[in-house]
Amino acid sequence: MDGVLAIFFAIFLAELGDKTQLATMAFASRYGWKVAFMGAILGLAAVNLIGAVLGDRLGDFIPLELVHRFAGALFIVFGILMLFGKL
Repeated sequence: MDGVLAIFFAIFLAELGDKTQLATMAFASRYGWKVAFMGAILGLAAVNLIGAVLGDRLGDFIPLELVHRFAGALFIVFGILMLFGKL
């Protein structure tokens, strides 16, 4: 249960105020909060299911340190792209 709580708080804090939350707010203004909430839950669940399954499978073949480095590099690339308005 400790892992679930740690993951919950990490994801909760990371997602607060991001583009997904802003998009959900926009959808809620058009479709209502219940429809927007259900759509957001289903969309985020599908994306996170893919991430969890791929992460589980990759963990069997790729060292965790390499995964962390790759993820960090991707964050840097996305950050640079966002700074220059390319993303």
